[in-house]
Amino acid sequence: MSNVATWFEIPVKDMARAKAFYQSVLPTTFKDEEMSGYQIAIFAHDLPAVSGMLIAGEHYEPSQTGAVIYLNGGDDLSQPLQRVVEQGGSVIMPKTPIHEGECGYFAQFLDSEGNRIGLYSAA
Repeated sequence: MSNVATWFEIPVKDMARAKAFYQSVLPTTFKDEEMSGYQIAIFAHDLPAVSGMLIAGEHYEPSQTGAVIYLNGGDDLSQPLQRVVEQGGSVIMPKTPIHEGECGYFAQFLDSEGNRIGLYSAA
């Protein structure tokens, strides 16, 4: 097993707002689809990389208290965290070293939909 995580789904209420938020925070694009009555936007990725999607529909509610997924924050978490704030989100945990930075850094924010999302960087 090369990756523990294989897919993620981020619940959204307003797909256009959520896509604009993530495209402003991260260097990403989306592939829009509809599947079984669900509106989805799949994060661009190269196989075999792990990816996921934004999803709107029944049984998907944004949450600050559920599972937390960590997205690749690039080389410097201060840049995407600044864009989080600029796009109307909020930082709830600033860039924080893991084992004094030996294992990288993480941060957490609330996205445009109210989800708690993590960022990770090696430096």
